[in-house]
Amino acid sequence: MELRTVSEGNGQTEHVWGGLESLLSGVPADIARILAKPLEGREVTVEEGARLFEANGAAFLALMATADELRRQVNGDRVTYVVNRNINFTNVCIKRCGFCAFSRDFREEEGYFLPLNEIIRRAREAADLDATEVCIQAGLPPKMEGSLYIDLKRELKAELPDIHIHGFSPEEVLYGAVRSRGTIEDYLRELRDAGVGSLPGTSAEILDQPVRDKIAPGRITVEQWTEVITTAHRLGIPTTSTIMFGHIETNRHRAAHLAYLRDIQKATGGFTEFVPLSFVHAEAPMFVKQMSDEMRPGATGAEVVRMHAVARIMLHGWINNIQCSWVKEGPKLAQLLLTAGCNDVGGTLINESISTAAGASYGQLVPPSELRRWIRDAGRLPVERTTLYETRRVHEVEPDEPEPLDVAAAHPERFGSYRELIKLEAFRYEGQRAPSLQGPTLPEVLARSS
Repeated sequence: MELRTVSEGNGQTEHVWGGLESLLSGVPADIARILAKPLEGREVTVEEGARLFEANGAAFLALMATADELRRQVNGDRVTYVVNRNINFTNVCIKRCGFCAFSRDFREEEGYFLPLNEIIRRAREAADLDATEVCIQAGLPPKMEGSLYIDLKRELKAELPDIHIHGFSPEEVLYGAVRSRGTIEDYLRELRDAGVGSLPGTSAEILDQPVRDKIAPGRITVEQWTEVITTAHRLGIPTTSTIMFGHIETNRHRAAHLAYLRDIQKATGGFTEFVPLSFVHAEAPMFVKQMSDEMRPGATGAEVVRMHAVARIMLHGWINNIQCSWVKEGPKLAQLLLTAGCNDVGGTLINESISTAAGASYGQLVPPSELRRWIRDAGRLPVERTTLYETRRVHEVEPDEPEPLDVAAAHPERFGSYRELIKLEAFRYEGQRAPSLQGPTLPEVLARSS
């Protein structure tokens, strides 16, 4: 493996591998050869990616160092974040995915459905707190009007024309198209025209049909997921990309998933980022019921590091932004991942329901100043971005005054929580086909109960 030098733009050069040369001497030869490939502009194959997932000892450290060097080449020392809010407006869902502890059958007592004015209130509150994005995903309620998602987007955009709407998932797009008896392309075009700015690339899990059939029979297929994503890209709607790992998948499944996303990106260029999401097992039905002998209790810390590092290595040159999820991994591991190929720490979220329902314990809100503290502590430069990775603010130093969400985060109860929401009778699901415009808002509900 070649020891490289790069110009720093100030007349100086840096040996980017530094003291790694001695470390590489203790790495198995095949892994050393694989790690050399992206540094030389060559692509890592599925088989080679699977081998990297086996890296241990010195090879594990070399894997991290290679991913970190590729990150440095592409992103420099900037680490980005977005000020956003999640709005999961219903947990009622017709699907029974084995990994999902968020959804409730419409007959269950914990099913909720937020009225439209509460959805708009949450989005407006986010905008008032200087958020640039609202991320909207939810369950798939039975007998839903096909126009639900489109109408919701249109109403939100009319009230808040400057907010970026990030939603819905490919599973929701497919469901909306089916309920409206139209094509995926027509439905996506209507969503775009109603104000959708981008789609979450969730509901991907593992893009291997036999695995999907085990963990979520009846879930959107690999072929359908691909159709939604590639059609969105063709219509000018960018998306994120994800993986869910740490359940029954193998190293080869993980590597093949990354290669599959890479091939889509080569064809469309529509992915803005890649987000590894480790399986949160505590409340997940397929773990609680041990639905498979292969089932694991989520990924280990080393597996999480490998996943992010191998993603950077396999996606190098195609997907430039690798995000670590503080919701899934917690702040300490998220910081470590910044040295293993990651250049983004995600968003403030404000309301996080899906991972929380599955047993994640890292909270629902991290204010901007805290995200920046993590980034600075890792020796990097915090940069606030938009959903589409446009630079909004570069924070060379901390602001003199706290930002609006930093102030509001001192009283997180104002935002409500998932655990509280599923107990509120005012938002109980009663079979409505579309979110009602009229209905109580959360402050009104809390005022009545106090």
